[in-house]
Amino acid sequence: MIRPLQDVSVYLHRSPVDMRKSIDGLAAIVQQEMQLDPLMPAVFVFCNRQRDKVKLLCWERNGFVLWYKRLEQERFKWLKTSQAHPHPLTGKELNWLLDGLDVFHNKPHQPMTMAACF
Repeated sequence: MIRPLQDVSVYLHRSPVDMRKSIDGLAAIVQQEMQLDPLMPAVFVFCNRQRDKVKLLCWERNGFVLWYKRLEQERFKWLKTSQAHPHPLTGKELNWLLDGLDVFHNKPHQPMTMAACF
């Protein structure tokens, strides 16, 4: 069972991944392409080219956990880039992403100070 996502770092792999990859292949991507430690307390998120499948990889105490979701009709909203650098997300944003919301283009109002009003 995945621990509460509010308490964990989340890293999105930006470019598409072959969904035939399992734990070892995804852990190698985390280490080689994302330049992160796959054993760190984090969730790593991967998507396929068609954006209808995601895999989440995390290390939990004494082993890896691999979570997989396949959509039947819709597509996941994803960054359109081939950069290898991971994109950090909050646990809340990951839940929104998995629910189908576009967390990359849905921006809130910018914070404003009273000095900027006058």
